[in-house]
This record gives sequence, C-alpha cells and structure tokens, in this order.
Amino acid sequence: MSYVAIADRDHEQEHHDPQTFITKYIWSQDHKVIAVQYGITAIFVGLIALCLSAMMRLQLGFPDEFTFINPENYYQFITMHGMIMVIYLLTALFLGGFGNYLIPLMCGSRDMVFPYLNMLSYWVYLLSVIILIISFFVPGGSTGAGWTLYPPQAIMQGTPGIDLGIILMLVSLAVFIVAFTMGGLNYVTTVLQARCKGMTLMRMPLSVWGIFTATVLGLLAFPALLVSAIMMLLDKTLLTSFFMPAISSMGADPGYTGGSPILFQHLFWFFGHPEVYIVALPAFGIVSDLLSTHARKNIFGYRMMVWAIIAIGGLSFVVWAHHMYVSGMNPYFGFFFATTTLIIAVPTAIKVYNWRFGKAIFTCVSRCCFPSALFSRLFMAG
Repeated sequence: MSYVAIADRDHEQEHHDPQTFITKYIWSQDHKVIAVQYGITAIFVGLIALCLSAMMRLQLGFPDEFTFINPENYYQFITMHGMIMVIYLLTALFLGGFGNYLIPLMCGSRDMVFPYLNMLSYWVYLLSVIILIISFFVPGGSTGAGWTLYPPQAIMQGTPGIDLGIILMLVSLAVFIVAFTMGGLNYVTTVLQARCKGMTLMRMPLSVWGIFTATVLGLLAFPALLVSAIMMLLDKTLLTSFFMPAISSMGADPGYTGGSPILFQHLFWFFGHPEVYIVALPAFGIVSDLLSTHARKNIFGYRMMVWAIIAIGGLSFVVWAHHMYVSGMNPYFGFFFATTTLIIAVPTAIKVYNWRFGKAIFTCVSRCCFPSALFSRLFMAG
C-alpha cells in the first residue's frame, strides 16, 4: 500500500477551526498556539531562574549587605536555578516552543499528527512547573541538594528542603518527563509520517533535523531520569535502599541497607549528557538555517551537516561517565569515556567549520545575521 503524507491527502475532512476564545487560546490544538504557550511558560519560569541567579551574585558581590541570603537559601537558589534552566526552560523552549512551531511549517504538514496529545503535553508541562513553584513555599523551602540531586545528601538531614522540597522536585521531574514523552512522540511521528510530497529526509531543513534528533535523544535519555526520580522518591518516602547506603545520620540509623549512590550518578548522567545535546542540536540547526537564509546561499555541506547531527546524537550516549572520573571507576573504564569524549568533538567540529569556512558564513557576516555568526565564533572559541 502506497504511503500518502497527511499534508497531501484530500481535504475531505476539514480542519475544524476553534470557535471560542477558550478553544482558540487556552485549550487550543493549533501547533502554533501551543508553541507560544510553551514559549511563554518557559520564559516565565526562566525569569524566576534569572532572579535566583541575580540574588546569588548579589550575595557573592556584597556578602555583608544581603544578610537575608543565608547559606541554606544560597544552596536552594543554586539548585532551583540550575534545574529550571536546564530542564524547564531550555528543553521546553527549544523542543516544545520551536519544535511545535517549526516542524509542521517546515515539513509542509497542516498540524501535528496528534493535536489533542500535543495540547495535553503542554498542560502536563504546565502542571510540572506549578509543582516546582509550589516547592518554594512549603515548610523548609525548596531542595538545596544541588541540581544533580546526588544521594545520599539529597534526602538526609542537614540539606535544605529535605522534606516536601525534594519530594515536590522529584514529582515535578516525573510529571515533566511524561509531558515531554507525549510531545516527543508527536514530533517524531510528524517528521516521519506527515511530510509533504517531495520533502525527503535529506531535503529537510537543518532546524528540523536538530529538533528531530534532539527529540529522539530525549525519548531515549529521559526514562533514565524518570526511574531515578521514582527510585529516590521511594527511598525518601518508603525507606527503600536503591541509592541509599547503610549509613548513620546525626547519630541515628535511618534504616537504609546498602543501596548504591553511584547507581544514581550513572542513571542521572546517562540522561544528563544527552541533555546537553537535546538543548544544543536544535540551536545548531537553527543557526545553520539562519546563516544559509541570510547569506542567500545553500547551506555549505548539507549532507555532512546532517550526518554530523546524527553522529553527535549517537555519541552523546557513550560519554556520560566523563562526569564521574572521581567516583572510583576502573581506569580502563575512564580511558574509554575519555576517548569517546574526544571523538564526539569531530562531528561537532565539522558543523562549526562548515559555518566558519563555508562561503555562506563570509557573506553572512557582513549582512544582518550577525547573532548567528557571533554564535559560531564563540562556539569555536570554546
């Protein structure tokens, strides 16, 4: 049976437009409106992270003037700032915002394949943000365990927010991952099944390639964070011992029996390093298209750029333990991850040098695409 893209099928079933303000701007199934909703929510929560960052810098710059920022508050500020920026701002903005807006337009489809699921993914994301914000106002405040949430200190006495703070953080992460999964399946299915006639994979804009590859990375990496959040939540609430070793806390036995904190580190960084490229790959693709568009030339080395994106995505799953060199790993294990860390620089360099030394970049520098040209220069500088 031959395949006909959704965008090219007969218009016998009309695309019903919303009839009221609520169905158009609140419970909307239009990918553009949902993209704006994602963007507004992500920027709002990003502004909260910006305020936390400003307070941290005020305390560092004028330690005697801002006495209300005590050490516990500082730990909480830096934890929430890091988590918000990495997860709730950048991931949601690039994939939920740009992904929703650009994929149907650039692939030639009328909308996402699953509009209702798309709408639902935003509201579940909003729920995760609300849970996160509530953690600021519970007794003890938000968690101050650091954005990596390493056990055992994340859920033991002496760490700020060890009661409701850490619980709400873990619940919020789990809810966010559910939202991302709903959206991610939508993006992947739309790219693979709803392209217009003639839009082959090797004709797709690099922005779509970056968002598509980042979504696949997220669908494979976020489950590791989900299970680690659930397991730590069980360690906290039911005194299981997935990550908590046999340990005493302030002279008392909390009842843990030999879990492995290193297991959490492996699960977290198996998510954490691909997360770097979940954020970076959409930006790479967008910068490539901006340079090409404003230079009025085809992107230099298009196929090489596509394979570089795919290679970066694949290699990002075999470098995670370079965050754990001091954890006591076998030296041969460390050598493997040091080697893969060097190898992943090769496809990244291909992209950067294509930006810098392609004919498009030299034309573009002198035109109106200065921010993208500046991005390529700064990325090369490291």
